[in-house]
Amino acid sequence: MADEQQPFADVVLLAEGGFSLPELKWRELLFIGALRPEGATFVRDPSRALPSFRLPGLFPEGVPLRATREGRRVVVRPARP
Repeated sequence: MADEQQPFADVVLLAEGGFSLPELKWRELLFIGALRPEGATFVRDPSRALPSFRLPGLFPEGVPLRATREGRRVVVRPARP
């Protein structure tokens, strides 16, 4: 219940790299423009404010990210060249 009220705190680091977060939080990041689509990936828009996360450095500038929905969560990983 607490995670639903504080989705910024519900980030799960994945052993194989990347992390997952609630789908609602992912949609918020897209809505406010903190992340923007760039082809098949997403990139951080440094001109937009990024909401606070308990873990720093999740969305580095200039790093293309891939996002995959898995149930009610989104898995985010750096895109491979």
